Amino acid sequence: MSAGTRAIRPVNASDLNDLHELMRAYCDFYEASPASEDLLALAQTLLDDPHREGVQLLARDADGRAVAFATVYWSWSTTSACRIGVMNDLFVAEEARGRGLAEALIDACRTECTRHGARKLTWQTAPDNLRARSMYERVGAAAEQWVDYSLPS
Repeated sequence: MSAGTRAIRPVNASDLNDLHELMRAYCDFYEASPASEDLLALAQTLLDDPHREGVQLLARDADGRAVAFATVYWSWSTTSACRIGVMNDLFVAEEARGRGLAEALIDACRTECTRHGARKLTWQTAPDNLRARSMYERVGAAAEQWVDYSLPS
């Protein structure tokens, strides 16, 4: 963790308002607009069952301001034959970028994976998110060659 960052730790109930602001900024970045109550319900679900569902981590600066978050969901990989953590979200507020927070959050996500029995951390990003891709390569992550699909249920 870089100087100027006070703590990265799992989200607790008292963090939800600060987390919501960062989640909203993350959604804005990706031009998505889920309802606030849905974002808060997602966070509450993870708070209620972190072992089965996943965890959210929150980074605060030296003044206690929430400046970054990451979300890891638990899943399984047949091709790796193990439980995995899927880092679905990684976001650093614009004013806090370039301080090593993303790298520190990835490291914290890896620690959570170990704590929860997941042997691998995976994630994806938009192809045009070149800043993130450069940082992922710096931390030693390998790009995979999968194509994402989705359907509404």
